[in-house]
Amino acid sequence: MAPTQETNGCSSKIPDGKMVIFSQAQTVESREGWHQKALKDIESRLADPTFPCVFSRNAYRKKLLRFIFVADTEQQSMQRLAEGLREYVELSQDWDQRLDTAYPLLVVFAPGATDASTVAEYHAFGWQVLQQLHALDPGDWPHGVSRDPESDAWSMCFAGMPLFCNMSNPGHRTRRSRDLGDHFVLVVNPRERFDVFAGDTPSGRKVRANIRDRIARYDGVPHSPQLGSYGAGALEWRQYGLADENVERSDRCPFRFREE
Repeated sequence: MAPTQETNGCSSKIPDGKMVIFSQAQTVESREGWHQKALKDIESRLADPTFPCVFSRNAYRKKLLRFIFVADTEQQSMQRLAEGLREYVELSQDWDQRLDTAYPLLVVFAPGATDASTVAEYHAFGWQVLQQLHALDPGDWPHGVSRDPESDAWSMCFAGMPLFCNMSNPGHRTRRSRDLGDHFVLVVNPRERFDVFAGDTPSGRKVRANIRDRIARYDGVPHSPQLGSYGAGALEWRQYGLADENVERSDRCPFRFREE
């Protein structure tokens, strides 16, 4: 059953009958202990009125969040994640450009899925996941999106849709805004939603400035110098996983475009 755009719940199942995409309400009812622990961690952040991302807080308050829980990075789990992500893309294709129908997807990994402990190790794990998803991607790479992550026109894509993937992890000590609790979490949104709400327009620039001011207050340090606007010189991949300190970066993206 494919997900629907109804806020009172959605679910997606694959042939073995196991649910892939959970609505926020369904996650509350999950009997898996680690699901509940992850949800409580996330709720404790998003219920805080000082949390910087006003879009995430709005989605949480209106029960718009969608979840995929991933036990490990074995092939079966990655195939299940890829199927869930494909259906999330389908759900997002007919978006009516209203904030109240913008469903962020939180891909939450079990504690045993990685032995990472530092921000760099969690980021390496996140790129491993995105690389595996790229290998399982059923769609063509969208026209106009660079295949080179060192280009400011690159974005992670899946099933033909450009995506923004926020790598939140418990390794952060300073950058608290990128820590959603004890689990590694990929917060996934279609790229176009940032262009609509926070694009390079007067209103979009005002939204970005507000969020970045909130980040500085919440983290206690200025926002990361890697944050920027898509296609305007900033590298997208560096914004997926931010360093804990405000430092210049010379590393290169580990993502590699698949062989056709």
